[in-house]
Amino acid sequence: MKQFITHSPSETEQVASQFAQKLKPGDVIAYRGGLGVGKTAFTRGLAEGLQVIGEVSSPTFSLVNEYQGKIPLYHFDMYRINTLDDLYFTGFFDYLENGSILAIEWSENIANYLPENTITVELKRLDETTREITIDGDERF
Repeated sequence: MKQFITHSPSETEQVASQFAQKLKPGDVIAYRGGLGVGKTAFTRGLAEGLQVIGEVSSPTFSLVNEYQGKIPLYHFDMYRINTLDDLYFTGFFDYLENGSILAIEWSENIANYLPENTITVELKRLDETTREITIDGDERF
C-alpha cells in the first residue's frame, strides 16, 4: 500500500501518471471517494502515463469512455448502476476479458463483481485543494 498527499489537480495527475507506469494489461482499478475528490483528475494522469492521445473527461453520461494508448484504457462511471442487469448493459464483463486497463468510478456499486486482484485507489479530500491518495494492490504498489 502506498499513500500520497497532493495539493492540486496537476499533482494528482502526476501521481497517477507515475502509477500508470506500473500497470499491465488486464489491471482493474477501483476508485473510492466522493464527488469532487479528484477521480477524473487521477484518470487524466493515468491516461497521460499510458500515452493516451486526446482529452479525458468524466463518463457520467456515457457510462464508459474508451481511450487508446500504450494499453487501452476504459473509464467507467458506475454511479447509476444498481442491478446486475445494469452492469451487464455497460458491457463491463466483456471489457474484463480484452487485455485493457479498467478505471472504475463509484466502484462501491459493483464491489461484488470486481475481480479479486482489483487495485484500489482511494481519494480523500483533506481541504479545498489537498487530497490523500491511497493505492492498494499487489506487490507493485
